[in-house]
Amino acid sequence: MVVDRLGTTFAALSDPTRRAMILRLSRGPESVHELTEPFELSQQMISKHIAYLVRAKIVIKTKRGRESVCTLRPETIKLVADWALNYRRFWEERLDKLEVVLQEMKKTEVKNDKTGR
Repeated sequence: MVVDRLGTTFAALSDPTRRAMILRLSRGPESVHELTEPFELSQQMISKHIAYLVRAKIVIKTKRGRESVCTLRPETIKLVADWALNYRRFWEERLDKLEVVLQEMKKTEVKNDKTGR
């Protein structure tokens, strides 16, 4: 179900370390060792973050020889982007309607100022 998947994805994205990992992976696949380097966390903690991203289907982890390599799954990020886009459209329509009302109010106000009302 989309809502459950979104919930899992948003929970994974809620952590700044995991978001930083996703940013790094957006530039291309990295080994777990490479992904660990910029963080001051234990290998065990990094592995837990990666496992969370794998469970959320944001990252794929594969074996390449003795190394584990992480790759971003763009379709999961697209799911979030599509969800957010629907709300963006909704609010833009609302704001456009508000802009029309405000313009009409300004016209009426200017008209009333000119006529002295």
